[in-house]
Amino acid sequence: MNRIVGRAVRHLVLVVAAVVAFFPILLLISTAFKKRSANQNDPFALFGSFTLDNFVTAWVAGHFGSYVVTSLVLCVPATALVLILSTAGGYAFARLPFPGRTLCFYLVILGLLVPFFAYMIPLYYQLRQIGLLDTLPGLILVLTSGGVAFGTFFMKAFFSELPVELEQAARVDGASEIQIAWRVMLPQVRSGIAALAVFTFLNCWNNFLVPLLYAPSGRFEPVTTGLYGFASVRNTDVGPLAAGTLITIAPIIALFIGMQRQVTEGFTGALKG
Repeated sequence: MNRIVGRAVRHLVLVVAAVVAFFPILLLISTAFKKRSANQNDPFALFGSFTLDNFVTAWVAGHFGSYVVTSLVLCVPATALVLILSTAGGYAFARLPFPGRTLCFYLVILGLLVPFFAYMIPLYYQLRQIGLLDTLPGLILVLTSGGVAFGTFFMKAFFSELPVELEQAARVDGASEIQIAWRVMLPQVRSGIAALAVFTFLNCWNNFLVPLLYAPSGRFEPVTTGLYGFASVRNTDVGPLAAGTLITIAPIIALFIGMQRQVTEGFTGALKG
């Protein structure tokens, strides 16, 4: 009897925690689809009315269409660069013996220990000096540099777990080092690459400080800084704000749901490594 009561209490606590955690998201969705009068009269009522005007206002007046395009222009190349550099670095540190390998790996991992706030001001002046401040290449390079250290560490864990027999068998068949890496090793870590791609894309998409600091003119505003600017002029009209927030988070939610299995397999493999 005590066991049944204890189990019921635990389930009740979990249900309450789930409701508390999910209610703000549900309220955000409801606010985005409610009419302005309904939001003003009863802001906490869920789905009291239905309209798409808030999304039209956010997309047209808030320029969220251009913000989404800018975010994609920044995130896709940065993610691709992180994947290329991290996969190559992880493979080199895990499978290729060379002098100073351990020292070089620790120097790369040092990037995980230094917070962005420690070098964001010097980086501003460096970008301005070399002419990359307030440019798309400059923003992409900064976003890329923030993900290479973790990506290299992440991919090294995958490559380190692969059996040596794979390499030996490929060498017996006459494969070169490039063929071993491309045709033998790389297909074995596809789940890790997929997980790193999702993780890196989410970090780039949600990044707020990089475009705010290194694109001061506002020519290259992604969804994060665009939402910030939209909120400053729409602080009393919560409907378009909620719609803009949904536009901001919808792509990353869809990406995560679509690749949830690959992400789970990837991080599980990294933990094992």
